[in-house]
Amino acid sequence: MPTLPHGYLEDLSTHVLRAAGASDDEARLVAERCVRANLVGHDSHGVIQIPTYVDRIGLGHIVPGAPMEVLDDTPTTAVIDGHWGFGYVVTTLAMEMAIAKARESRIAAMTVTRQGHVGRLAEYTQMAARAGMMGLMTADSGRGPKSVAPYGGRVPRLGTNPLCIALPSNLDGPFTLDMATSAVAEGKVSLARARGESIPPGWVVDAEGRSTTDPRALLQGGSLLPLGGDQGHKGYGLGAVIEILSGVLTGLGFGVSDGFHNDGCFLLVVDVSAFRPLEAFKQEVTEFAEYLTATPPASGFDRVYYPGEVEHLTAQERRRTGITLEEGTWDRLQALVRDYGLEAQVGRP
Repeated sequence: MPTLPHGYLEDLSTHVLRAAGASDDEARLVAERCVRANLVGHDSHGVIQIPTYVDRIGLGHIVPGAPMEVLDDTPTTAVIDGHWGFGYVVTTLAMEMAIAKARESRIAAMTVTRQGHVGRLAEYTQMAARAGMMGLMTADSGRGPKSVAPYGGRVPRLGTNPLCIALPSNLDGPFTLDMATSAVAEGKVSLARARGESIPPGWVVDAEGRSTTDPRALLQGGSLLPLGGDQGHKGYGLGAVIEILSGVLTGLGFGVSDGFHNDGCFLLVVDVSAFRPLEAFKQEVTEFAEYLTATPPASGFDRVYYPGEVEHLTAQERRRTGITLEEGTWDRLQALVRDYGLEAQVGRP
């Protein structure tokens, strides 16, 4: 498997997306966000997604340059229609709007509909944290294909329905919870399949509802399980609530009506200074994280990390050593470079 500098992967992805029809700004933003996902160790949301986005542009499921339309606007809320633009672009603009509203009104909430895949949610909530605010975001694939079975079921009825919260602090890395409400993100199963690896028990059941370690089973009528193992009713409940926040509240609905991946999102931004002086809050969050990481480790563990710290440390390491891609992803990216005649622009790593 090749190991490549993050800057090279970002440039390659930008060239490919631009050739597929994205504007310079769109291509650069999507490429940056995908590569950052690789840097923090979330390879399932990294450049492995670029060929999929190219395919969706060709199908009309992503529309480069689509205008973001504000359907309803108040001092503290907005309803946004992305008109099938890049989710990365639409939701970045929505979060910028939410932060601006929260500066004026202390709190803001937004819904976003009809947009492409938004990638890693932490990208958006951390925008709020950097602005001295608490950011919360949930996402759902609307009425697109589902992959998660309800607790006790064997047929998909829910998306992976992630939840993310970021908080301002004085830590080196952001204090962030970013999690799917399924046992694992669907992309991690795709990644295992691309690498020819097995998956742990408890991630997937096959078409008959039997536990399996074969990642191919998910494409053969299987389902992801909800978060929580034998307590999976908790993950199921979280996923169902997020389906309502990001699917029903946004107007996308539930169930499956078409093949579009149409991320619906709910965003909430809260100005910390509405409750406490910002600097005092940031320092106490920092001290709380240090309190957590000072916990003596249990058997089999080296140390305790605060939420988001592993990703921060992984990014530092991968910036130094490079990003390792599975052969299948690298082959598909190289094929796109050849198909678009980008060899001279991309060059060699």
